[in-house]
Amino acid sequence: MTRLRAQLKSIRKAPTALGILIFLAAIWLLLTTVPHQTVNDRRAAASKSSTPIIIQLNETQLATIKLVKVSQQDFLQTRRSVGTIEFNQNKLVTVFPQYQGRILAAQPNLGDFIKEGELLFTIESPDLLAAISNLITLSGTSVLQRKNLERAKTLVKSNAISQQQADQVTSDQQSAEGSMKVARDNVRIFGKTEAEIDKIISERRSDPELSVSSPITGIVADRNAEPGAWVQPGVAPAPFTIADTSTMWMVANVVENDAPLLKIGQEVTASVAAYPDKIFTGKIIVIGTDIDPNTRRVFARCEIADPDHLLRAGMFSKFNVQIKDPVRSTAIHQNGVVRESNGNYSAWVTSDHKHFVRRTIQIGQRESEFVQILSGLELGEEIVSDGAIFLSNQVSINALD
Repeated sequence: MTRLRAQLKSIRKAPTALGILIFLAAIWLLLTTVPHQTVNDRRAAASKSSTPIIIQLNETQLATIKLVKVSQQDFLQTRRSVGTIEFNQNKLVTVFPQYQGRILAAQPNLGDFIKEGELLFTIESPDLLAAISNLITLSGTSVLQRKNLERAKTLVKSNAISQQQADQVTSDQQSAEGSMKVARDNVRIFGKTEAEIDKIISERRSDPELSVSSPITGIVADRNAEPGAWVQPGVAPAPFTIADTSTMWMVANVVENDAPLLKIGQEVTASVAAYPDKIFTGKIIVIGTDIDPNTRRVFARCEIADPDHLLRAGMFSKFNVQIKDPVRSTAIHQNGVVRESNGNYSAWVTSDHKHFVRRTIQIGQRESEFVQILSGLELGEEIVSDGAIFLSNQVSINALD
């Protein structure tokens, strides 16, 4: 019985030993063949990549491309960031009446463009009414005292009154004239012209309507002027807010690493999504003194010129700030740069206007329509500008064939 069990046990172990031998043989085969194949493949690929790709074009094809020479261009040394457009707070005016009163009428609407001196709203002012009433009263007193003076001059000549009485009448007339001038000035403070004051005196009719005009040229940024509303000087909300939009502020959030590069007066360029082809220019006027602990950024306030009044407060913007003088570098037109399927950039170079060689290049900055070339091309070489992508596509088609 014991002998039978030992035989069965040896039979079970036999397949296990055989499997181990097969497994070891497979590993040996893999180690001896795969590296050899990989090395061969790499050598073949390297040999293939080192072979220059040349295309020859016929006369018809040559007519469809444009050749240019590698030149030099100035590239700005800039840093990029994002920000928002805001009103220039130095040119944003809240308009209050000089005196309290009830709004009678309001002219412009929100967003309207208005010039300096144009009417914004009118109010009925009890203070103006009191000043006009005093003016009318004193004008009557002045006329009376002037007549009394003329009469006194006649009477003193005939000794009907004493010289002392005549002097008293003269003093009263001069006091009345002085009070009259003060009353006119009090009404003039409310914005009434000399002609309007003379009309009030001659017609002896009160005109308590007070006009409030725009102190600057700009757009109506805010309006809280409803007819019948009671307004007072300096009490919010202001009936009107006028913004001069010939310049706007852009508040940019600059990363912490770039903060030391910012300086007051540095030139900046900005763009907004609403006008993708429009570049706005300006300069830095304020740099934050601390870093935001949440975003790790510092704010930079820039004053942007906007003579066409295109920008709107709240717009998202991108901006570039020039941190150094421009660098003159080798460059080609952006149409001559081709991004290949492997991610590399290339350009097509020719020396005889018939044969074109694909050259791998390294690019740097982009400025306007030009791309900075770090390596791969030499100044003065002729390359394909318009039509470069056609040549690269032709290579891909030939590879498929």
